[in-house]
Amino acid sequence: MIHPLSFIPVERQGRFFWPLVILALAVMAAMNLIGAPLKTETAPAGIISYELAGMVSEAGKILASWDAPAREHAAFVQGLDFLFIPIYAGAIALGCRMASGVLRRKGWALASLGAPLAWLALLAALLDVIENIALVLMLFGAPANPWPQIALWCAVPKFTFVALGILYALFGGVVHLIGSKR
Repeated sequence: MIHPLSFIPVERQGRFFWPLVILALAVMAAMNLIGAPLKTETAPAGIISYELAGMVSEAGKILASWDAPAREHAAFVQGLDFLFIPIYAGAIALGCRMASGVLRRKGWALASLGAPLAWLALLAALLDVIENIALVLMLFGAPANPWPQIALWCAVPKFTFVALGILYALFGGVVHLIGSKR
């Protein structure tokens, strides 16, 4: 399977990967800071609670728990998330490519998972865009079917694909570090 970032030469991967990781962590930290007012008794995980509401009634309760300034924070977080999407997807996809290279050099069969997991990172990005559209429509309108369900159906696989990609990239990184210390 062809990797979605195969156009990046192997020797230049780190030049793209590390800035993407740093930028992703910075944007994520900013989103967490800006999203702090979104954590309420009804939405203990803030925006993530909203993403996973799944029902009109639950989304309505979460939105009702946010005052006007909190809703402005939610809108800003959603806007930042649109910037965050290509950054994290690129970092994860490239991390999977780099991990696959490490595992291939070691002769491990797990090397073949790099390209599929990178494609799943890009699918996660697409799901995140769809999810964000559903969340914004409810934020600026009112919770109505099918938006909470669409957000949930996009969020669950998105989180799964992102977690799998990160774990694979970290695994490749650990294998690389252990191998370089020998």
